[in-house]
Amino acid sequence: RFDAPRLSELTDTSRWQFRGQDDVLALAERLVAAQGVGEIVPPAGLGLELRGYQREGVAWLQFLREHNLSGILADDMGLGKTAQALAHLLIEKEAGRLDRPALVVLPTSLIFNWRNEAARFAPGLSILSLHGAERKVRFDEIPNHDVVLTTYPLLWRDAADLKRHSYHLLILDEAQTVKNARSQGADVVRKIDARHRLCLTGTPLENHLGELWSQFDFLLPGFLGTNANFMRYWRVPIEKQGDHERRSLLARRVRPFVLRRRKEEVARELPEKTVIVRKVELSGGQRDLYEAVRVAMDAMVREEVVSKGFGRSQIVILDALLKLRQVCCDPRLVRTPLAQRVKERAKLDLLMTMLPEQVEEGRRILLFSQFTRMLALIETELKRVGLDYVMLTGDTVDREAPVQRFQAGEVPIFLISLKAGGVGLNLTAADTVIHYDPWWNPA
Repeated sequence: RFDAPRLSELTDTSRWQFRGQDDVLALAERLVAAQGVGEIVPPAGLGLELRGYQREGVAWLQFLREHNLSGILADDMGLGKTAQALAHLLIEKEAGRLDRPALVVLPTSLIFNWRNEAARFAPGLSILSLHGAERKVRFDEIPNHDVVLTTYPLLWRDAADLKRHSYHLLILDEAQTVKNARSQGADVVRKIDARHRLCLTGTPLENHLGELWSQFDFLLPGFLGTNANFMRYWRVPIEKQGDHERRSLLARRVRPFVLRRRKEEVARELPEKTVIVRKVELSGGQRDLYEAVRVAMDAMVREEVVSKGFGRSQIVILDALLKLRQVCCDPRLVRTPLAQRVKERAKLDLLMTMLPEQVEEGRRILLFSQFTRMLALIETELKRVGLDYVMLTGDTVDREAPVQRFQAGEVPIFLISLKAGGVGLNLTAADTVIHYDPWWNPA
């Protein structure tokens, strides 16, 4: 929330390269006079009842818009960031301010999710989806719609057509996707003309503070200085030197522009998540293969560290860990003649004893793996025992169909690759999640 002590920090004009001193002082005075974020009346055309924290989130978005500021809605996954954004857009339309379309940039896998949620919760918003080959003849329709959807992979290809129009609001969903400020997509979104800007992401930081700088450089250019200065005064002291005072100061600086709520804080009525870790002991040829790979990779990593140093040996270290993970998942993932001769598959055997029992109990199961080849091996086993399933990977053309089949109860198992389906899927029919192999990234 905005409050007077934090707003007083805004009067330091050295932090706001994109505003003059008079503008900054006037802005600070307006924000202090506003006495924080007020209540909002949900839009009449909204097809769901907002929870308390969601009403607060929409009020915060309205506050940012009113004062011509930008921010990051960074609620945990599952707390309804899309619903809050749609409510915000519907308020803008019902108030007559949506005289230009809102442009939403999102991962390809979320196109159908936005379309479906808009149809269910905000039918009063007209949606234009610029996806697929047919999009090329629809760019002239942009001014005739309330919300325009496009994807990160298409940004640089369609840049000229998108920049021909002006927008009321520019939203980046899963905004960490443009964490590389030098990427083509990140360059395009900075050049699109929009009155207001907003980022939606459950993981504003995945790997390093440079991702935070990239998002703020899109939202409030100059607020965190240049990339070089940010590296010198913030990233190096915090990441390399463990400077807690700098870390605290940076957190205070960005706090008014980041709204983050955790599920356990705001959705206490939801049941506690039960986490069960099943340990699998390798045996026979699989255990021998693991040990052989471990010894070989250990020698390779040590040699690399001696010759190049630890800092420059990260790729070799990660490759070693990857191969060991693959052996644990299934020896067939390791492309060597020795691995292909191994018959033991301890983890897959355990999985195939669990799944029939859970399906018989009426469980609805999401099964994640970072390896699409592993999902293909699991698929073969499911066919062998006659268990119905759907699958979503990067090769899936129609992403909406498997989601609808699972949500409708047609199949009990959904195989999902972490990269293709790790964000933005509302699979409320599921009651069980199995991570066949946890992904690297703790986020």
